Amino acid sequence: MDAAQLALPALALIILVALAFDFINGLHDAANSIATVVSTRVLPPKLAVVWAAFFNFIAFLFFGLHVAQTVGTGIITPDVVDPAVILAALLGAIGWNLFTWWKGFPSSSSHALVGGLAGAGIAKAGTGAIVASGFQKTTAAIVLSPTIGLFLAMLMVLLLSWLVRRATPFAVDRRFRHLQLLSAGLYSLGHGGNDAQKTMGIIAVLLYSQGHLGSEFHVPLWVVLSAQTAMGLGTLMGGWRIVRTMGSRITDLRPFQGFCAETAGAACLFGATWLGVPVSTTHTITGAIVGVGSARRASAVRWSLAGRIVWAWVLTIPAAGAVGWAAYHACRLVL
Repeated sequence: MDAAQLALPALALIILVALAFDFINGLHDAANSIATVVSTRVLPPKLAVVWAAFFNFIAFLFFGLHVAQTVGTGIITPDVVDPAVILAALLGAIGWNLFTWWKGFPSSSSHALVGGLAGAGIAKAGTGAIVASGFQKTTAAIVLSPTIGLFLAMLMVLLLSWLVRRATPFAVDRRFRHLQLLSAGLYSLGHGGNDAQKTMGIIAVLLYSQGHLGSEFHVPLWVVLSAQTAMGLGTLMGGWRIVRTMGSRITDLRPFQGFCAETAGAACLFGATWLGVPVSTTHTITGAIVGVGSARRASAVRWSLAGRIVWAWVLTIPAAGAVGWAAYHACRLVL
């Protein structure tokens, strides 16, 4: 079937698959928003996910749609986009997300989507389908986001340690238990602002390819609200396997360290979202957690586990791309 002749029910089904990806993204990445605040026992798990889901949902009120623009038009050229490409990209991303969730590894939902999109685009039109500048900007963030998160977190630990050097450990712990509510909210805001926009971009470019957005690419308000709602609902479901990895297995956290990690991660996400760079919230917070552990002492970080997580990061784009490539050929038999 020609892409321009796709029936509305089939189009609606692909949009539902996109929102399902967003839901799984929220489920998978809930650990990013709540692992530190749960592991430090500042909030109980059920209240923590409600706190995170709320800030995930309202993120669209604070950020523009630059990331959605990048994902919609800056990874593969819009002229190669058709329903089969979008569906294949989503299947590649969902498949990899579910696999890493099952294994308990905090891989990147963002890069899984980018990999799935690239793989499906290559399956249709070869490597010429890739927008080199946008793809390079996104893949560079694999290194930059955890590195920036790590150094910002270390800097915050050193600065705040000096500021509270005369306070008793009990007073420091009590003060940062309250402050961590703020930092967890800020990180969830950054997560919702960056991650939900990727699904917005996918849905918008699908609608654009089908002629439903007119002559100019934009993201309709109903797409924004749908994506934020799906992300928030997914966050409410928890994702406890990855929470355990992020919150206690990489390094042991106290409210002071949790505040530093979340604040450094939020600062990184805010900057990337305003610049339109689709970074990985998973990479960012993992780098920040390693940073606060390293600031205490190098042996406080379980480096063998951190190494396995890095391998999951490295494999995400090619693995999701391979699934997206295979899924495209399967989708062409249906669409």
